[in-house]
Parts: sequence; C-alpha cells; structure tokens
Amino acid sequence: MTEVLRVEHLSKHFGAIKAVDDVNFSLKQGELLAMIGPNGAGKSTCFNMMMGQLKPTSGAVFLRGENITRLAPRVIWRKGVGRTFQITATYQSMTVVENVQVALMSHNHRIFSFRPYAHKLFRDQALGFLETVGMQDQADRHAAVLAYGDLKRLELAIALCHEPDLLLMDEPTAGMAPKERLALMQLTASIVRDRGISVLFTEHDMDVVFGHAHRIMVLNRGRLIAEGTAAEIRNNTHVQEVYLGGGQLYKKSEEGSINA
Repeated sequence: MTEVLRVEHLSKHFGAIKAVDDVNFSLKQGELLAMIGPNGAGKSTCFNMMMGQLKPTSGAVFLRGENITRLAPRVIWRKGVGRTFQITATYQSMTVVENVQVALMSHNHRIFSFRPYAHKLFRDQALGFLETVGMQDQADRHAAVLAYGDLKRLELAIALCHEPDLLLMDEPTAGMAPKERLALMQLTASIVRDRGISVLFTEHDMDVVFGHAHRIMVLNRGRLIAEGTAAEIRNNTHVQEVYLGGGQLYKKSEEGSINA
C-alpha cells in the first residue's frame, strides 16, 4: 500500500517539558490507525504539529513524500489533510446543509461569494456529503438544535468536503453515548474502506480503539512505547503497566462485556 503519512523524529519541547519526544511512525493509504495514551501523553500536541498549528522543536512530517513540517495549516489543508476536533466547530446559526456548503465554497475558492444566491451554491454536492454521514434528512435544521452525536457527524461531513487523502480525528467520540461512539466509528471505517482515505485518530474509549483500528500505537509521556495490532497491544506488558499497573488490557468476558 502507498505511504500517505510519515513522521520522523518528531519532538516538541516547552522549556524543560518534552511534550513529544522523538516520535516515528507511518500511515498507509486506506489504513485506520489509532493513537492512544494517558492524558498528557502528547497525542494532541502530535496532531497540532502534523496540521501546522504548532511548529516542532525537531523532526519532520511528510505527506505523500513531501515535507509539510513548516507549512501553514491552510496550506496543509489544501494539500489534502482534514481534521476534526475534540470539541465540535460548526456554525450554530446556520443550517446543517449551509455548514457543508460553506466548506465546499472554501474548497472551490468561492468563499467570498456571500451574496443573495450563496445559499444555492453546491447545495446538491453538500446533500451528497450529508447522505454519506446519514444526515441528509436533517439538512435544513439549524446546527444549534442538533444532538451532540449529530454534530460530530456533521463535522465529519465538513471534513470530507475537500476530499482529503488523510483525516486526523482528535477524540472523535468524546462526549458521545456508547452506541453513538460505535456508530460513528463504524461510519468512519466504512468511509475508509469505500474512499481509501487514511485516518489517524486519538481515542480514550478502548471499545472504539480495539474494535475498529487496523493498527494501534501508544504514547506515554511524549514517547512512542508500543505499536502493533490489537492483539499485540493488548498483550504488551509495558502498555498494561502504563494503563493498569500490570493488569490485562481490554479483555472480553464470556458475556461479551469489556473489562479492564
């Protein structure tokens, strides 16, 4: 498979604090890669460096072989990197479809077309993205009245508007009910499969991680301490110590419930 993302020796220091310390990994086309770790492990800092919000102390980020380390976020976005955030960022005063239309206007360099006919621009295309995430029936509702799970799906539709090769999802299921979490990640997995998008996501819910990620990598105190399949991570003693003080990570009981 084609390599979409490569991170080499990525570090970010805030004075004496090493928020991210010499992290290396790669991501293939059509791969769903989870980045997990305790609070403060450096996950969001990694995301912010990959997307250009933070400049690394050292190291480099490559997108399809091109060094994008020092580029501005808007340039990285144009090159095919999308992102969703822990806290949803939508226009609450606009309808669902208008939120997607604004993203499409930006993608098509029509962001200054805020004229009386702007509401007609790219509407059919926007409805198509909403259909992808199961939101077409709510197209004309205002974002302000949506349930939180629906806002997350709307944000995903917005992120898909510029047809990214790489999607960074920072805790995509944060604040959602358990069934909503699984539904959103099942949707994400289907988009990865159907569109060939590569997804890197951070997550605290182990049901989501072990149920959907093709590979998992674990950060602790800014360093990458493990990387592998779900089975390899589950049985990694170092990871067990970090999360549970030595207990087994994510064990299914006979009844099918998840126990730490």
